[in-house]
Amino acid sequence: MDNTNFVTAVVLSVLILVGFHFMYEKPMLEREQHLAALEKKEQEIKAQPAAPVVAQPPRERQVVVAETKRVRIETPELRGSINLKGARLDDLELVKYHETVDPASPEIVLLSPAGSEAPNAPYYTSLGWLSSTAGLALPTDQTEWKAEDGVLSVDKPVRLTWDNGQGLTFERTISLDENFMFSFTDRVKNTGSDTATLYPYGSITRQGMPRTDGTYVLHEGPIGALGGALKEYKYKTLAEDKKIAIESDGGWLGITDKYWLVSLIPSKDEKILAGFSFEHEGDEAEKERGTYQVDFRGTPVSLAPGASSERTVRLFAGAKRVSLLDDYEKKYDITLFDRAIDFGWYYFLTKPFLYLLDFLNSKTGNMGIAIVLFTIALKLLTLPLSLKSSRSMAKMRTIQPEMKKLQERFKDDRNKLGIETMELYKRENIHPMSGCFPILIQIPIFFALYKVLYVGIEMRHAPLFAWIKDMSAPDPTSVLTFFGAVDFSLIPHIGVWPILMGISMFVQQKMTPQPTTDNSQAQFLQWLPLIFTFMMGNVAVGLIFYWTVSNLLGIIQQWYINKKVFGAAGVK
Repeated sequence: MDNTNFVTAVVLSVLILVGFHFMYEKPMLEREQHLAALEKKEQEIKAQPAAPVVAQPPRERQVVVAETKRVRIETPELRGSINLKGARLDDLELVKYHETVDPASPEIVLLSPAGSEAPNAPYYTSLGWLSSTAGLALPTDQTEWKAEDGVLSVDKPVRLTWDNGQGLTFERTISLDENFMFSFTDRVKNTGSDTATLYPYGSITRQGMPRTDGTYVLHEGPIGALGGALKEYKYKTLAEDKKIAIESDGGWLGITDKYWLVSLIPSKDEKILAGFSFEHEGDEAEKERGTYQVDFRGTPVSLAPGASSERTVRLFAGAKRVSLLDDYEKKYDITLFDRAIDFGWYYFLTKPFLYLLDFLNSKTGNMGIAIVLFTIALKLLTLPLSLKSSRSMAKMRTIQPEMKKLQERFKDDRNKLGIETMELYKRENIHPMSGCFPILIQIPIFFALYKVLYVGIEMRHAPLFAWIKDMSAPDPTSVLTFFGAVDFSLIPHIGVWPILMGISMFVQQKMTPQPTTDNSQAQFLQWLPLIFTFMMGNVAVGLIFYWTVSNLLGIIQQWYINKKVFGAAGVK
C-alpha cells in the first residue's frame, strides 16, 4: 500500500472540508444575498402603491417599551421587563455580554416587543390557556394583568392576576434564578357553575429573517428535543414547509442563535403537541418580514365548578454556556439540553475540549495560555503513537532499495507486486499505515477545536495576546494590504498569525523525512504551507494560534525523533 498516496488523500480531504465554506459556500451565499436584494429592490420599484399605505412603522425599541405598564427585571445577568398587557416577556438584555469587545458597547438585546424596529425585533414569548368553548373569555395578548410586585429579581417572584368575569380567575407567578431560567406557574380556579376545559400553551414569536452566519457548520433557527431526538429546522426550510407538528412527552423547543437561546420547557411528563411555523402577508417579497413561531399545546384540563389546576412551564432566555446548560439538564431532567450548542459531528471531542479549555482559562486567566497547555497535553498523549509511526517510517525508508527491486521484478504483475510487498512489510515488521495515524488523529482534533472556537460562547471576546482581542474572530491585521494602508478588495486578508502558522508548518515539513522519492508528490506537499496560509486567513485566530503552537511543539518533537529514531536507523 502506498503510504504517501494515502497521506495525500487525507490532506486533500482536509483542504476540501476546510476550504469548501471559504472558497465556495460563503461567496455563493453572498452572491445569492446580493441578487435577492437587487430583485427585492426591483419589485419594490415596480410595485410602488398609488397612495401611501397607512400602517404603524417600526419604532425605537425603548419607545415601544415605555408605552405599556410593566414589571421590571433586575438580576446580575439580566435586565428588562414583563409587559402587563398580555403578560409577555418581550424586553430582555444580557447584562454581561456586549455587541463588541469594547465593554462600553451596547449590551446584547435578546427580546423586543411587537412594533419595535430591528435589530432582533420583534422577538417575544407568550404563555396562557386555550379553549374550544364558545364565548369563554381567556387571557390574550391584549389582556391587562394586575401585578402585586414591581420588580422581578433573584428569589423575588412576581404575582400577576386576572378575572374573566365568568367564574374563572387566573394567577401567574413568575420567578427567576441567578442566571437565565424563568419559571411560569399558572393557576386557574373555576368559581362558576359550569365545567370549563382548557389547554395550556406556550409560544416564542420572532418576526423577520434574523441575521445569521449562514454557514453549514452551524445551526441557527428553530430547534428542540422532542420525542427523545434533536430537531433542527433552518429558517429557509420552515419558510417553505410553513408548518411542522410533532407529538412528544415533554422535551423542549425554541429558537437558537449562535450564542443565545430562547427555549420553552414544558413539564417532562406532559404530552404536548409541538409546532414550528412560518407566516407572512402578501407575496414572496414579503417573506423577509414574515413571522416564525415555535409553540406547544399541552393536554386538556377539565375544571369542574370549585376545582382548580396548576401548571409550570420553564423558559430559558440567555447565553448558551455549556456548564450552565448541563446543570439545567441535570436539575430539571431536560433531555439533550446541551445540544442547543451545535457541537457538530465530533460531539465526543468538542464538548470535552470546551470544558478543558474553559477550565484552563479559569486557572490561568488567559485563553492563549490555556491553548498552549492544551496543545502540550495533546502532544504528550500522542507522543507514543508518533514515535511508533516514525520508527515505522524509518524502516520504510531503509527498505526502499528492496521496494525498487520488487517494482522492477513485478512491473507487469500488480497483484504479485502487492503480495510480495506485503510479505516484505511482514518480514520487516512494518505497518504500512502507521505513518498516517498521527494525521488521522489530527483531523477530528482540528475540526473539534474549530467548533469550540466557533460556537463556544466561552471563546467569544476572549483575548489572546497584544492586538488579538477576540479569539473567535479572524486576525484583524492584514499584512498584504500593509495593515490597511492599501484599500484593494481583491487582496486576500492575511494576518500575522496565519503567516506565522505557514512558516512553522514549512519548517516542520522540511524537518520531517518523507517516505517517498516521488518528485510530483514531494512538490505538491511543499506547496501545502502556502495554501493553508491563504486558506486560513479568515478562520478564528484561536484555531490559528493552536495550529502554530502545535507546529512549534512538532518541530521540537521532530528534532528529537530525527536524532533518536532516524539517526539510530541510519536514515538521512
